[in-house]
Amino acid sequence: MTKRNRRTARQRKSTRRDLWIVGIVGIALLSLGLIAAIASRDDPAGVQTFDDQGNAHIPAPAEAYIYNSRPPTSGPHSPGIADWGEHFEPVIEWNQVHNLEDGGVIMHYNCPDGCPEIVEELRDILRDMGTHQLILHPYPTMDSRIALTAWTKMLTMDEVDRERIEEFINAYRGIDHHK
Repeated sequence: MTKRNRRTARQRKSTRRDLWIVGIVGIALLSLGLIAAIASRDDPAGVQTFDDQGNAHIPAPAEAYIYNSRPPTSGPHSPGIADWGEHFEPVIEWNQVHNLEDGGVIMHYNCPDGCPEIVEELRDILRDMGTHQLILHPYPTMDSRIALTAWTKMLTMDEVDRERIEEFINAYRGIDHHK
């Protein structure tokens, strides 16, 4: 092999090595950017975040336990979950929290004087989005007419805003919070 052929072979080997290095560095940077984008994902507009009160499973309702939000968004809860879908009576908090831990979203409504139009709009959302990991129920002990909860997250409103409700459900449904 001549000197020129050896140099060309050496140059080709060096070029391949350089391309590999550039490719690996590029993939690493792309991966880091994707991880940073996911980690810094903003909550949908108006969503409150509450401190995580843990996810202990307890054998009986903690009558004296005070959750840091109403409706609750985390804390001690039942070993079992409430059925997904619509409930015509309030789901007890002890069960709600386990549904949230399992990646559920709960749509709560509070209408002391009745609000059939709000309930019907929420039912339409439930039907359209499916009942998997989604609950709709009355919750008479909150200040707003509507609240959506997920693990440590809450969105409140007094009128149905379908776009914001669907955005909340899409952002938080299916995220498991078992530690």
